[in-house]
Amino acid sequence: MQELFIDQPAQLEAFAADIKSSPWLALDTEFIREKTYYSRLCLLQISNGKVAACIDPLAIPDLDPLLEVLFDESITKIFHAAGQDLEIFFDNWKRLPIPLFDTQPAAALLGYGEQIGYAGLIHNSLGIDLPKNHSRTDWSRRPLGQGQLRYALDDVIYLGQAYEKMLQQLEDLGRMNWLENDFKRLSDAQNYVPDPMSMWQKVKGLQHLKGLKLAALQQLAAWREEQAIHRNLPRRWVLKDEIMLDLARHMPQTLDKMGTIRGLESGMIRRHGEDWLQLLKNAASLPKEQWPSDKLRAGKLNPAQEAMCDLLQCGLRLLATEQNMSPAAIASKKQLEALIRGERNMALMQGWRKTVAGDSLLDLLHGKRQIRVEKGRAVLS
Repeated sequence: MQELFIDQPAQLEAFAADIKSSPWLALDTEFIREKTYYSRLCLLQISNGKVAACIDPLAIPDLDPLLEVLFDESITKIFHAAGQDLEIFFDNWKRLPIPLFDTQPAAALLGYGEQIGYAGLIHNSLGIDLPKNHSRTDWSRRPLGQGQLRYALDDVIYLGQAYEKMLQQLEDLGRMNWLENDFKRLSDAQNYVPDPMSMWQKVKGLQHLKGLKLAALQQLAAWREEQAIHRNLPRRWVLKDEIMLDLARHMPQTLDKMGTIRGLESGMIRRHGEDWLQLLKNAASLPKEQWPSDKLRAGKLNPAQEAMCDLLQCGLRLLATEQNMSPAAIASKKQLEALIRGERNMALMQGWRKTVAGDSLLDLLHGKRQIRVEKGRAVLS
């Protein structure tokens, strides 16, 4: 396979012309994000099975000659664990490279395991063990060494090979259409648009708050998200989770009271204290029905429900075994608990998961199916 390192516009134009008729492209990105809100794209890797290239966007800021190919909807774009890569595409160009194929959810359908890493995918599908010695490289530093470029190229060279093999396996099993909902969700641009008012759900420790305190946290987290976006800074650099939690927990009404919160520097209070006080007032003025609800923090199941959850887990294992899949690839214990509580808007009750297990587990929950023992083995009937 031809291997290229592209850091000149003329090289990029020639490469784009060379791959524009490819049926598929394996893609990967290398980036850094430790000091910014938005990821900084440092390397873009592409392979079509015949040629593989590392493209240096730091040397070629204008990737327009390549974008026409990447956004060509007649070419399938292959990723592994596509979420962060797609976020980078959306942040940079407000578009997504569709149609796409993500080998991570595909691997789950082939029994490789839930959320398998790239090295595990290549080992399971191709029997090749990849080194991991450059996984924490600072990809913004130049020049890149030969070992780093080898690592980056391998990310797309073997991805393309794994895709072709997995595609055949999925077709043999009749499971290609099972992935439609997964890929449709990944291809929805709205997933990559920041929603400040929902960011409170990502705050570590939110389970210690409820009611009005959660409303305060929502206001503070939205403010932090907007600041982080505007200033292109990591959220924690704008306001740490633990300080935000204390502000929501104590809801100080004056700057002096705010100054008693541990870890909150006086300079930050001078710059932002009045804003925070207003946000807390806004939260306090909200009617109760507008307070956010932490659905992730459901109460404990009662003993009868816990027994039912054990039964559903057994049923899930039996159903997963029939498909040669990991139970975790189909549903988590939290989803089973939610099913018992009456929730239905979840991945388990959508697409292939609903067909493979969701409907059967619902029947088991309602007594329409049962688990019995035959010849020393549990059987779902």
